[in-house]
Amino acid sequence: MKFQREYSLQEIADLLNCEFVGSANFKVLGMNEIHVVESGDIVFVDHPKYYDKALQSAATIVLINKKVDCPDGKALLISDDPFRDFNILTRHFRPFQFANVAIATSAKIGEGTVIQPNSFIGNNVVIGTNCLIHSNVSIYDNTVIGNNVIIHAGSVLGADAFYYKKREAGFDQLFSGGRVVIEDNVGIGALCTIDKGVTGDTTIKEGTKLDNQVHVGHDSVIGRKCLIASQTGIAGCVIIEDEVTIWGQVGTTSGITIGTKAVIMGQTGVTKSVEGGKSYFGTPIEESREKLKQLAYIKKIPEILNKLK
Repeated sequence: MKFQREYSLQEIADLLNCEFVGSANFKVLGMNEIHVVESGDIVFVDHPKYYDKALQSAATIVLINKKVDCPDGKALLISDDPFRDFNILTRHFRPFQFANVAIATSAKIGEGTVIQPNSFIGNNVVIGTNCLIHSNVSIYDNTVIGNNVIIHAGSVLGADAFYYKKREAGFDQLFSGGRVVIEDNVGIGALCTIDKGVTGDTTIKEGTKLDNQVHVGHDSVIGRKCLIASQTGIAGCVIIEDEVTIWGQVGTTSGITIGTKAVIMGQTGVTKSVEGGKSYFGTPIEESREKLKQLAYIKKIPEILNKLK
């Protein structure tokens, strides 16, 4: 998430009521998660295990719960609870906006686009030309949709990320201030759910088609001309490269990459990153030919046992 103007480190520290290390005039341009940070961004870290990763990342401002040596060219915000303070920043720079009409007045809708009854189009949504939005679709604030996109009934674009921190009193949600970005010629089936990024974008690229009841987690990026079949669940921060085919009831873990032109067979559990250009099956995931051989061998176990007897 980039801020609408440049802020100083002093201004951000005052907003959070926290100490800082670095020049009071140090430039702050935005905030983001560790996997997508850039120069000028704030990143937060609240566990010693991840201190080095955050401090050595592209982020130049680190919101951290311990005063440590500050790398050259960077600044620190010292907080007793970085998770809480990251939420404060999200709520400040991307506050919830109430809507009292079905199509927000700030939404921009292109020529030839049809929106069927009972759909909701939120604040600052941009929809391109010649799109078809079927009934009962909810498109949350700041979503961007390209041209010639079809979204079938009951789908939800822009719900919050499933991201929580366990506390003694229960679970604290990490607020979502990111967006969903849908490129041209994408097809989205009925009852799909595409979560917005925590601070960045969840993106579906040009020409990709989603079947009914597909879930896409926060900050995931789906490449061009992919096919994803029904009841597939894609976790947060997954990268699916171009022309990948994923058949029904596949589930993935977070933070992995599925390579270009990979084929994931039905009911596979994608437990790790996989190379492109190959077919995969099973849980844990393996190349499909190897996995099918193993299943054939397993079927022979009773016969082998009888011979041993």
